[in-house]
Amino acid sequence: MSGSGLQRGFIPGADIPGVSDPPIFPDAADGLVDSQSRNPPSEVPGLLILADGTRYNGVLFGAETIAQGELVFTTGMAGYQESLTDPSFAGQVLTFTWPLLGNYGIIPQISESSKVHPRGVVCKQMMAIPDHRDSVGSVHDLLLSHGVPGIQGVDTRDLTRRVREYGTLLCVFGPVEKASEMERLLSKMSPPDQEDLVKSVTVDKPVIANPGATGENGQKLPRLAVLDCGIKYNIIRELCRRFEVVWCPASMTFQEIMDDWKPDALFASNGPGDPAHPGTASTARDSLAAAVRSDMPVMGICLGHQLMGLAAGLRTYKLRYGHRGSNQPVLDLVTGKVDITSQNHGFAVEDPSKGMLAPHPSGACSVAGSNILDAEFTVRHVNANDRTVEGLDLVGKPAFTIQFHPEACPGPHDASPLFDRFAEIVADHLSGDPQPAIIGGGGN
Repeated sequence: MSGSGLQRGFIPGADIPGVSDPPIFPDAADGLVDSQSRNPPSEVPGLLILADGTRYNGVLFGAETIAQGELVFTTGMAGYQESLTDPSFAGQVLTFTWPLLGNYGIIPQISESSKVHPRGVVCKQMMAIPDHRDSVGSVHDLLLSHGVPGIQGVDTRDLTRRVREYGTLLCVFGPVEKASEMERLLSKMSPPDQEDLVKSVTVDKPVIANPGATGENGQKLPRLAVLDCGIKYNIIRELCRRFEVVWCPASMTFQEIMDDWKPDALFASNGPGDPAHPGTASTARDSLAAAVRSDMPVMGICLGHQLMGLAAGLRTYKLRYGHRGSNQPVLDLVTGKVDITSQNHGFAVEDPSKGMLAPHPSGACSVAGSNILDAEFTVRHVNANDRTVEGLDLVGKPAFTIQFHPEACPGPHDASPLFDRFAEIVADHLSGDPQPAIIGGGGN
């Protein structure tokens, strides 16, 4: 299991025409590349305690510390490395419903960020010795290198059924002998979405990810400012194929972005936490609204979609157990087509006529606001399972949002043409023949 000769880092500008010296960003698996030292799991008995008092016994792996956070689950059968490094899982304890975790190990350069973001990992069985020619370590090795604890041997079927019935809830797990300490921590724990999680995952300063990028004809690509609310690397990859990407902190205001970088369009990414949090997420919301008011092309994904919903005057609310996995069916109300999509979110935008669908028992939601977009909107996409809102088009504006992840990697590629849709909107806007995301009336 040697990483000799394997490359490190995330290089979104690689192989992009016009980019001569692409910047390299850290990948979560970098610490395992060429590392020869491996410490196997000690198999210390562990205990998982839920906020409702339910307990599950298991065996610890990864960092043998206490984990605490909001318990959620993902239904993906593959892509565990991408899930572990997805910033949208910040603040959460992630349960994998698929019973076997880590069979093909950890692969260099396929992480979705530079860190492991869940505060803990729960599974039925973790493969200590993975089998893949490119593997540089196990899930245990990755978690250990990032100081994140895991617990296996848990009845994840029963655990998932409990979350589905009663909703996501707070939890703690760690060594059995620390049960009393864990109980004290759990009694004082507050929901992680009360924290400014976006601030904890966004980039520190703006940077061009693919400087000088051109199209196949040698023409300079349009410049896109990307508000990083917790962006996944594969979204950056997809955008770098279509734009020159300025990767911006979510805390940058629209005016700062325009003054410093003069982009042609704006994009808001996925990310963790409550979209109505008064911190960094609210700054990103205001930047989105300002871009829409200026008639700039705008696209939002996941948290970016929720921020647009707030700017449109809709409430956001906590879902009972969220949508996390790679098999969520989404209906396009305009075309009648159903796409199978990859998703990872625990909040949703209310339906303008039906209100909050599939809400969490806590009733957590934002206060009703006003529309600050200077535009009406229409619901374009809905979840085919629970009918929750999955996408908005702005009437008469070159702007739209989606709740799901069209960059799915791994996952279904049904929705990937939405990046092309946005690129076409930007091209039409720059040509002087702007095409709105939706033609005609409607609204809420």
